[in-house]
Amino acid sequence: MKKSAYTASGRRMVTAVLAATLGLILAGGLAACSSQVSGKPGQTVLRYWLWDSGQLPGYRQCAADFEKQNPDIHIQIEQFGWDDYWTQITASMVAENAPDVFTDHTQQFGKYSSLGQLLDIEPYVKAEKFNLSHYAPGLAEQWESADGKHRYGLPKDWDTEALFYNQDMVKEAGYTQEDLWNLEWNPKDGGTYEKFLARLTVDVNGVRGDEPGFDKKHVKVYGLGYNEAGSGYGQVQWSPYALTNGGWTWTEKNPWGMHFNYDDPKFQESIGWWRSLIDKGYMPPLSVASSGIGTVESLGSGGYASLVEGSWNIATIANATKLPIQVAPTPIGPDGHRASVMNGLADSIWVGTKHPKESWRWVKYLGSAQCQDVIAKQGTVFPAISSSSKKAIETFEGMGFDARAFSVHIEEGTTVPSPVVDRWAQVDALMKPTMSSVLAFESEPSSLTEANKRVNTLMRANRGKD
Repeated sequence: MKKSAYTASGRRMVTAVLAATLGLILAGGLAACSSQVSGKPGQTVLRYWLWDSGQLPGYRQCAADFEKQNPDIHIQIEQFGWDDYWTQITASMVAENAPDVFTDHTQQFGKYSSLGQLLDIEPYVKAEKFNLSHYAPGLAEQWESADGKHRYGLPKDWDTEALFYNQDMVKEAGYTQEDLWNLEWNPKDGGTYEKFLARLTVDVNGVRGDEPGFDKKHVKVYGLGYNEAGSGYGQVQWSPYALTNGGWTWTEKNPWGMHFNYDDPKFQESIGWWRSLIDKGYMPPLSVASSGIGTVESLGSGGYASLVEGSWNIATIANATKLPIQVAPTPIGPDGHRASVMNGLADSIWVGTKHPKESWRWVKYLGSAQCQDVIAKQGTVFPAISSSSKKAIETFEGMGFDARAFSVHIEEGTTVPSPVVDRWAQVDALMKPTMSSVLAFESEPSSLTEANKRVNTLMRANRGKD
């Protein structure tokens, strides 16, 4: 994209997005835009942003290795927490001082690409005949434009979800690790999965959820924990159930879907069953789950016997609890298989960078086995390159986790790509209060039909206009 296209329309559109979504560019929001760059005389300094502090050591090593091979470039890494990251990115784009390269997320990618803020790297990929086939299936395709002619990032990692559980509690409940691999759920009676959750739930008097006299209003240990209602995404909340009931997915196609399916009866049936776990006492009320005490802390303290969580939190959970925690895959659903959202991050180049060729060299290195093998040894994520993922599995198994609970979805082809649309932030803003209302028993799952109408109206509005 030409520089003029960025300065003339890109800045105007990004400013409008800021005003429409958060209404802020605070003084603190622009703090990152005045970052001082450093490097040796004659070096090109590239600013690289990421949000995960747990991955900093690995990427610092990648940067050091890269600089040895490319002494004309210095990589300046800057890290911001997730809650501030996207505000900082957008604010820095408005100020025309964004990082040259940054870690991108599928939920944000659609917005930035549609606003012309990402450099098309497809010409570089084609010119160098860069090998995209060594990435896990579907990852590279997530970063293509709707017409498939442009590419805005190289995959860096992938994640799926699994059931983290307290081994001692599971053993006391009479279950084996093999049992957990065979759990099934259905929206009628919950199947063996609901029986498992009932058995793990214990009230203040020591009575289990499947025993006479169980007091669901005074629970000591909940069979299944969660953090919030999941808004329109539900990645670690309701997605394992919705994605295995009736072939449901968020949109009519992915990426770049235009029509959402929250009005699907099967989806609403899944949400209704998931909510019933609260009514039965096997999951905490929404007010308790979202009270500020995190799911990892509750699992580590013994307040939750299990929870659905992503592979990106393996190291966090391992370091946050002294209790014996293990993982099993998500349950098999009515469709006859299990499912997990598969989200993959990528490294994108800001269209306003003054150093596009050097930025591409850095992104290419980040997307190589040389860097991703380093990340694999860190035990924080599963790298995007298949051979590096195998090494990460070995690392996680060395930490005591059954990493195949995450990779089984790739082996069995039961991954569902994270939705990529150009208005995800607005969609999620509409769905958050609706889903929270449903989970708080303030409205019924059928209310999702009206919410879906609003979402699809949003998706259709003002198409084709600058």
